[in-house]
Amino acid sequence: MSEGEGERARVAPAAAGDDCARVRAGGTVAAGGSAVGGRGASGGTARSAQARDRADLGHEQATAMLADLRRTLLDRFGTSDEAVLDPGLLSGTRPDPARRATGALVVPVRFHVVHSGGSGRLSTAAVQRQIATLNAAYGGRLGGADTHVRFRLDSLDRTDNPAWFRSPQRYEGPMKRRLRKGGRGTLNLYTAAVGSDVLGFSTFPQWYRRDPRLDGVIVDFRSLPYGSYAPFNHGFTAVHEIGHWLGLMHTFEGGCVSPGDGVADTPYEAEPAQGCPQGRDSCPQRGRDPIHNFMDYAHDACMRGFTAGQGRRIRAAWAAYRSRKTGGHRGDLGTAAPGAARSVGAAR
Repeated sequence: MSEGEGERARVAPAAAGDDCARVRAGGTVAAGGSAVGGRGASGGTARSAQARDRADLGHEQATAMLADLRRTLLDRFGTSDEAVLDPGLLSGTRPDPARRATGALVVPVRFHVVHSGGSGRLSTAAVQRQIATLNAAYGGRLGGADTHVRFRLDSLDRTDNPAWFRSPQRYEGPMKRRLRKGGRGTLNLYTAAVGSDVLGFSTFPQWYRRDPRLDGVIVDFRSLPYGSYAPFNHGFTAVHEIGHWLGLMHTFEGGCVSPGDGVADTPYEAEPAQGCPQGRDSCPQRGRDPIHNFMDYAHDACMRGFTAGQGRRIRAAWAAYRSRKTGGHRGDLGTAAPGAARSVGAAR
């Protein structure tokens, strides 16, 4: 057993029913809505591909969001080249209170357990297992690259509200406005009974200025480690949705059409992975489909990690949108002149 396989065994159970299909359905983003990762999980059986996934942005919106990131980085740092920016972000040349001396970005987490009586009332141990899973996944301990992002549980509260619990999408606004704490750099993570067609949904960092009160991630409580939603019960629904919160798009964004997700080292992918389709290569561009990537839709047991490029994207998006020093002025990271910049989302 490799080190990564051993880590997976420690943080998550082996999922029963992994031969059943996982379906994440395509869709559009509703105006003012949150990004939804539609993970099908109804008793481990296949779901139809009709559930709406608002995190599938469509070419126009994905391109616009990548362009907004490019403009924001260029305005703040004088370059939009993530490879040029990254050494300064990692070394702390531009200090961020959320960044430790080691260069790791530490994200404070406000965990909100929404339940209905005893249903969905997660234990503290269950919450701590989810945080441990986040740190293993984003730390590269499950087989992928270390994104240099870590998560710290700052608070845990429980709210007994049957309506919010059963219909978190319908009551997203009032629930978040009542429970949300912190600023742009605080992850508010909610658990409730999201459903079987979709298991979680999230906002993107570009949307924070639209309505800060809606910022955050909601996942189904049954998708946490050792939950009942096999084969989606390793805690990777939260890993996936928090990826959106940190600025990552789906690996299959745009199919085989440029710019895809705008990350150079995630191969193009025509459609979401279901189950664990080993060796699949659905696009003519170089590289097999990234079915093991946390931003795809494979079974939790099939997911392993992020790429180095996704780590750079997360750190760049944090500097642009979630850092406490986010503002309209230019910072000095010792970067190259704007004319030498390589654009975010350039040809891959």
